[in-house]
Formats: sequence, structure tokens, C-alpha cells
Amino acid sequence: MPKTANRRRTRLHDIQPLAVSAAILKRSSRVGKGSGNAATDGLSMYEVARQRLHVSAVPDTLPCREDEFAEIYGSLYNTIEERNSMCMYISGVPGTGKTATVHEVIRTLQENVEEGDLPEFQYIELNGMKMTEPSQAYTQLWQAITGEKATPKHAAQLLEKHFSTPSPRRHSYVVLMDELDLLVTKSQSIMYNFFDWPHRPHAKLVVVAIANTMDLPERMLHHKVSSRLGLTRINFQPYTHQQLMTIVQSRLEGCPAFDADAVELCARKISAVSGDARRALDVCRRAVEIVESEWQRDNSTAAGKRLQSTKSGKEHLVTMMVIDRAVKEMYASGNIAFIQSASLQQKVFLVALRAAIRKAGIPEVPLGDVAFIHRQLCQLHELAVPSYEHVSKICSQLGATRCILTESSMLDVHQQVRLAIAEDDITVALRPDPLFQKISTS
Repeated sequence: MPKTANRRRTRLHDIQPLAVSAAILKRSSRVGKGSGNAATDGLSMYEVARQRLHVSAVPDTLPCREDEFAEIYGSLYNTIEERNSMCMYISGVPGTGKTATVHEVIRTLQENVEEGDLPEFQYIELNGMKMTEPSQAYTQLWQAITGEKATPKHAAQLLEKHFSTPSPRRHSYVVLMDELDLLVTKSQSIMYNFFDWPHRPHAKLVVVAIANTMDLPERMLHHKVSSRLGLTRINFQPYTHQQLMTIVQSRLEGCPAFDADAVELCARKISAVSGDARRALDVCRRAVEIVESEWQRDNSTAAGKRLQSTKSGKEHLVTMMVIDRAVKEMYASGNIAFIQSASLQQKVFLVALRAAIRKAGIPEVPLGDVAFIHRQLCQLHELAVPSYEHVSKICSQLGATRCILTESSMLDVHQQVRLAIAEDDITVALRPDPLFQKISTS
């Protein structure tokens, strides 16, 4: 960031991409040096490709998220520099780089602190997926700040006092609330408190919340309350096929394992379904495994020696045919195969559950809501309308297969139900069915 006082006091809406270009260029220079492109000496072409394409090998710099990085970085930099507080709400479907981009921003801000360009701050990460109860967010935040343990109720009281009491020696806190969807409660007190504390005059608290649903605060909090909280919002759009190509190619830089057309085919197929970068990486990695297996079989005489894939020719590369095979293999096994073999009413239930989840904006919904939508869909498309008892039985059948998760302690319409499979598995599985093509557009 520029070191002049005027530029440092620039408001968020005045920040231009050039104002954070130095940070972007610095991060971009590390592409190929991060965990996504670890040391590859002595590895075969296929081993290098598999290593780089693994979803856990997140590079230091994410391609195709420069604008989102600039907006998040600029906003947090100015807030920390001025010792102010703010709330930021980041939304987007899974696999669009939300959490990885925030992590990259935090690393860059921490480097700014080390270089003396930014006041010290404490970074705290809370993840709804790693909590058995939403109220544990209070306990974990209080322990991160003070090192002391407390019950959720007591921790909430202590945090309320902490952020309401002036303290000139207090540094700023940056709290990432990942998987916010899973921290939803009936009273919505957790979401409200975390969004409200930054508005205390002396809090010096930055809350960055990440969720899959764009309007989760409006759905869960009263509209007047959510608007008063004044969230800064950033939405991550699903990756386009061109962006998916760039992501895969950046990981494979210097590794000629793929035919160029193969990467494009993979990107187009995945972008047509979900735009999930993790899916694209999984398909490409599986394609490498297929080619490597064939290569090893064809060169069995080299058993006991490290594979050297230095020969030329497309027969040694991942081609469009291999990608097509990997995609079909991925979508013809596991969850998708199960959905395609399910009964008609089971398929309708899954579609109804997906619709109920999207409507509610949270991952768990009451069975009664699902049953209502299920019966509506059957009436609309002239299918046999099941009784609520029959819908409950269908729910139990799907629960037994672990396709969905249900509350085992409840056996009525009030029990909470959630998907245990990806939503786009349902989309892919039912896409060839004309009936569900109509249902998806109704």
C-alpha cells in the first residue's frame, strides 16, 4: 500500500485496483512457489501433475480472484490502519475460492505488519464445521483473545463487556467466521452479536463472515436489523470455463501432462454444472491417474524403476478422450449412480429438500417444509401425491443410505433434515430425465 497519509485514509469506495496492485504483484510473483507447486525434483510428469492437482495443494495466490482479493484487502487494510471496526459478508457457492482468498489477504496483511506498514492485529479463525454446537463460537473467541476458558453463556457476557469497554492499548482483532451457515440458531443471537460488536465505539473488531447463501443475514435477521448492521458484501460468482482453464493451467505450469484441448473440455463440462474449481481439479487428477496406469501397464518391462515419461506423442498425454472418461467415471459412480437408481418419490424428495434448503438459506430444514414442497411438486407435475407419513418414510429410507442426515431423536415433521451429498450431484444425476428437467424450471 502507498505510504502517504492521504492514500492511507482513502475510503473503500475510492480504492482503485492500482492502490493494491503492489500487493497483488507481490503475491503473483509467488505462483509456482507455493504449496500448489511444491518441489518436484525426481518425480515423473504424472506424479508432478497429481501432486499439483490435489485439492489440498492450495497455491499462495489464487488465479482469477484478483478483483475479490483487491476489494477484501483494501477494505481490511484501511480498517486496521485506522483502528476502526467493520463487518464483511462474503458469499458464494462451494468451490469458488472464498476461504482461500481471505487466507491470502490475511497473509498479505501480516506481511504488512512485519514490514512496519500496518499496526499489529490478532487474527482468529472460527469454523462452524468444526464446532459441535454453534454457541462454541463464544468460547473459542474468548479463549483466543484471553487464553481463558469459559462456558458459552459466560464467554458471551465477557465478550460483550470486552468490546464495549474502552482500552487504549487494545490491538485490532480480525475474526474469520467460516461456514457461517452452520452457526445459525433459532434465536439468531450468535449471528447478531458477532455482527453487532464491531459497531461498538471501542471494539477495534473486524468480522469477516463466509457463507454459501448471498442473503443469509436478511433471511435470518429482521430486515431492519440486518440493514442497520451495515455489512460490506462481496459475492464470489461461480468460475467460468475460461477461469477454470486458467486455474488448472496455472497448476500445471511447466508440466506437459495435458493436451490443451483436454483442459478446455474439462473446464467446459464442470462450468456447465457448478463452476466448482475443486471438481475440475478432481476430474483432471483422475484423468492423470488413468493415463499413468495405462502407461505403467504398457511399460511393464520397466518394473522396479522410476517411470520416465520423456517420450513424445499424444498417447502419453491426458487427451479429450481421457477427460471424457474421467468425467463419466466420476458421475457414474457413488452418489450420482445412487440417485439415478432411486425411486421416483425418492428423487422428488431430494429435489424438494434441495429447494427447501435454498429457500431457507441454511443447510438444515424441518422435514415438514420438505414434505410441503414435495407434495406441491407432485401436484404440479401430476404425480401421485404422497401422504406426510409416506414422505416421512421416504426420509427414513434416504437417511439409512446416508444420502441425507436426520435427527435420530425425532420422528415427526419437526425433525431437521440436511443433504449429505453435493447439490450438483442431484443436478447431474437428474439432468437426463425429462420430468426433472421440467421440475427444475418450475
